[in-house]
Formats: sequence, C-alpha cells, structure tokens
Amino acid sequence: MIKSNLPPILHSDIGIDNIELRLLVAADLEYFNGHFPEQAVLPGVTQLDWAVRLGCEYFGYAEAVANLEVLKFQQLILPGQEVTLSIHNNAAKGKLTFAYRDGDKRYASGRIAFDNQPLDIEPSHINKSNGASQC
Repeated sequence: MIKSNLPPILHSDIGIDNIELRLLVAADLEYFNGHFPEQAVLPGVTQLDWAVRLGCEYFGYAEAVANLEVLKFQQLILPGQEVTLSIHNNAAKGKLTFAYRDGDKRYASGRIAFDNQPLDIEPSHINKSNGASQC
C-alpha cells in the first residue's frame, strides 16, 4: 500500500460502525502531477489508500489488507473538488465498505477485507468534538 498524504478533513460525522468524512481534494496535491497531462485526476490507488488508512485509523485495524472486493471507480475526482468518504465497519467479518460521493454522484466504492480483527483504539487525527483533522 502506498503512503499518500491524507487530505484535509472539512467535517466528520462519526458513529459506532460508520464514519462520514468530508474531504477537500486540493488542486495542489502531488498526486495530480502527470496524472494526466490533459486533465488531472485523482489516482484510484490514492483513493484506495485514503480509504484504507482512514478506515484503519478510526476502526482500529492494522493496515494488513487481505483482499479487495467489488472495487469500482465510476467518476473522476478532479482537482479542487470536495467529496464525502463514507466507511462502514463490519467487525465480525473484518471488512470495511467505502464509498466516495458528492450528493447522488458516486465516484468510487469497494470493500476491504483485513487479515486481522480491529483493535480497541482511539483515532489519533480525527477530533470527534468538531470533526477537524489534526494532521
């Protein structure tokens, strides 16, 4: 798994088995360089990395991905966009389901299976009181 810088979290809505994060996909992110020269788009591998890392951090999994299931990229995420990343935890199966969307527009979705069960830890960079990123 690549280690991309995480995007700014503009707002978070946190539940027991679900989290929704409003992300700013800043136009100056390094991932847009050369991807692609005609029209910059956020690489799918970066979208997947963010979902894995944020899901692992919030739900307490180690970043030991066993399998990627039903991975779909439906629309391009462009520089300067805001998107909502929704992550649902199925702790009994050791899986996270994620989706990037903005209203009714879906950008990407998938399911991530892990080699381990989640640990009982507090996420370090999400401030639950106001939803602000501490990165």
